[in-house]
Amino acid sequence: MTQRRRALRRRKKIRRRVFLAGLGGAALAAGAYIVHHSIQNGNEPKSPTAPEAAPEPTPALPSGEWRAVWVSYLEWARMDFSSEEAFRTAAAALLDNCAALGLNTVIAQVRPFGDALYESSLFPWSHLCTGTQGQGPGFDPLDVLVTEAHGRGLSLEAWVNPYRLKSSAAMPPSIADTNLMNTHPEWCCTVGDGVYLNPAVPEAAAYVVQGVAELVEKYAVDGIHFDDYFYPYPVSGASFDDAASYEKYGGEKSLEDFRRDSVTALIRAVHDAIEAENPDVAFGVSPFAVWRSDENSELGSPTRAGVETYSDLYADTRLWVKENLLDYIAPQIYWSMEQPGVEFPVVYDWWKDVVQGTDVALV
Repeated sequence: MTQRRRALRRRKKIRRRVFLAGLGGAALAAGAYIVHHSIQNGNEPKSPTAPEAAPEPTPALPSGEWRAVWVSYLEWARMDFSSEEAFRTAAAALLDNCAALGLNTVIAQVRPFGDALYESSLFPWSHLCTGTQGQGPGFDPLDVLVTEAHGRGLSLEAWVNPYRLKSSAAMPPSIADTNLMNTHPEWCCTVGDGVYLNPAVPEAAAYVVQGVAELVEKYAVDGIHFDDYFYPYPVSGASFDDAASYEKYGGEKSLEDFRRDSVTALIRAVHDAIEAENPDVAFGVSPFAVWRSDENSELGSPTRAGVETYSDLYADTRLWVKENLLDYIAPQIYWSMEQPGVEFPVVYDWWKDVVQGTDVALV
């Protein structure tokens, strides 16, 4: 059992509030750096069959601190999936570098486009494995990652994008017959060249929850991680066409409240599914950092890039914290310390106030 999982078990049992640090803005860049340099520079990984035990705690890595890195589909695109041995060697190099940098958690993107970097009964194999979505590599990459991470004393969280099926005309480059775009087009909406599950369709939401339950049941992951993609980011000249679902399910709610309630219902269902399957598994979200600037005069205006999670992505992240639907929240506050109106210290302090009195950790 990793130190991260032991700490989580203790926190969940006694429901104590903990403030952790360490994800921040450098995490994603660090992920790309780690993988790129471990693969491109030919660093020699430690033996994948006999990984070293976790290093002894040092003053430079306090036992209560969470030091995590995202490893995204962009990094997997550089990996060798030609055989289990080749992938294991590359994964070992990546994880050795993570450990050497003093990290203790790896957040691995395993479902980027309604597909899977693991053997799933619900989603097709990711194109990242073989170049063709729906075609498996002949081994289970996630199983390899969990084994190699835990062998090094690292926690491994499964990073899932719940709604996105296609981000552009070219990504992913192929769509399997078993992709939800083909099996359930009635669940999908388009925005520009992107295709997304409609958060308001109950069957689509239930399918996402089943996918999370499958991960927690089949793999010894230490957490389930959602990033900042809920309703799509605004696209100039395009809109999310959910008029039919709003008419069918909206009732007396405004369209904005209807959308927010749809996403919150998913978050609540995912939380409950994880608790039912394995309460030791963490559930965390890494949203865009600005919740709603007009309700927070200290955040100023305009917000960075003009985006708010509450009004633009329909993700009421503050509510999720207040209702203890998450184990941790990792707001993406990675911009200049002097960004006008949304300086890092101001936004961080606002979030620190939000988690006060809850069981949700700010990371």
